[in-house]
Amino acid sequence: MSRIVPLVLCALLAGCTSGPSAPDEDSGSYVKEVEDARAEKDRVFAADTETIPAAKRAVFLPLKYYTVDPAFRVPASLKLSNDRPVFDMPTSTGTNRKMQRVGVLTFTLQGTPMSLESFVEAGTQQITSLFVPFADLTTGKETYSAGRYLDLKPTATGFYVIDFNLAYNPTCAYNPTWECPYPPPANRLKVAILAGEKAPPEAPAAKAPGA
Repeated sequence: MSRIVPLVLCALLAGCTSGPSAPDEDSGSYVKEVEDARAEKDRVFAADTETIPAAKRAVFLPLKYYTVDPAFRVPASLKLSNDRPVFDMPTSTGTNRKMQRVGVLTFTLQGTPMSLESFVEAGTQQITSLFVPFADLTTGKETYSAGRYLDLKPTATGFYVIDFNLAYNPTCAYNPTWECPYPPPANRLKVAILAGEKAPPEAPAAKAPGA
């Protein structure tokens, strides 16, 4: 899956591991933390020979983002699925990826209750990260047409922080040879998430699911 580099960078950010009290931390230090991690991601991508083709690095880097906004960092709770159902998730290459739904994250953003399903690869025994793909009203406009991703480290309490400032593009936004899962219908939010990574200029077009 095309999330190795973002998962490494996620470890630098409190939003990947914190419980519901995290949004109350000092906003100045939080903004700097996110901005520093974004700069580090640029450095990693600039040195990586596989993620962004060499001919496109001058176009794609530095990566494009919305301004960090703590209002898009909210507490959430996870309701676990009883049986962790397995189903096929369409991907950018036209194939399907077998995924298990771990549960549903519920949260309130800008006064509106919302939910996002969380996943792991089918057959995962020890969960080290929850995969949360999503689309919103910016998708295909200001943000990448195939949606964006969040990664959350599991907590013992079932309480999480969903931080849309950490939303990142699938790697197929830079290199169409990568296979990137599409967000399922349940994860297509009916609001504009003006946070996280924007669409790169000259991004490869994403195939429609099933195309």
